Amino acid sequence: MRLSDAILDECLCDPAAPLARDPARCHGFDKLQAQTQLASLKDWLRVQQTMLWANRRDALLLVLQGPDCSGKNGVIRRVLGGLDPLGLSPLSFQAPSEDERQHDFLWRYRTRLPSPGMLGVFNRSYYEALVSDLRDGLCAPADIPLRQAAIESFERQLPTRGIHTLKCYLQLSADEQKQRLHRRLEQPEKRWKLTLGDLQDHRLFAQQQAQWADVLSKSHSREAPWYVIPADHRWLRDLIVASLLAREFERLALDWPARPAPFSHADLDSTS
Repeated sequence: MRLSDAILDECLCDPAAPLARDPARCHGFDKLQAQTQLASLKDWLRVQQTMLWANRRDALLLVLQGPDCSGKNGVIRRVLGGLDPLGLSPLSFQAPSEDERQHDFLWRYRTRLPSPGMLGVFNRSYYEALVSDLRDGLCAPADIPLRQAAIESFERQLPTRGIHTLKCYLQLSADEQKQRLHRRLEQPEKRWKLTLGDLQDHRLFAQQQAQWADVLSKSHSREAPWYVIPADHRWLRDLIVASLLAREFERLALDWPARPAPFSHADLDSTS
């Protein structure tokens, strides 16, 4: 049902060259085939997520990073759409507010971690503190090593709280980003999302990708790996993320809670 381990493991970050692979690769799939497989896989994910919620023991945290137009919102809509909203907690992080700046940079993420039974999603994450905060003047270059160490410590604590993290970087090419920005200019339902910052970020695409490659290289580990997802094709991006999520559910080996019924058939029949 999901993609093979060989394909998924091929997306594991290579610390020596995190963004060297082709973001337009297809792994031998076409659009219709990928969409059909995703539709089937989503039915299985829906059952797994319900069992996660029913047991209230573990939590999953899906971390989505990637440049503008790489499809972080699209993954949430297409992969997680249709799941039980009671057990789903998608959060989008923009630049920290004035109130959030009064705390340490991890505070706003720490306070929004998924509770037991929840599938949480961080659309952008604490890794922005190593790139965007530096760009926006919210920290100094000398702060970065300390922040990196703080993130490593933070991620080591998550399994002790029953939180299993899946970190995905959606890799997009500069040409594909330009095409998607052109489409946003042409479509009113998407044009409202645009800011001048999107143009500036596109002009600095290569520089920013080099920064993210450095972050991925330094923060990838066996315990907290990064998966670099080819995102030029939305249909393949979605299927890979869904398959990675399915593999995380498989590792949890969930089942329905073996709890005694709170009442019997006789109790129920006695009400009539």
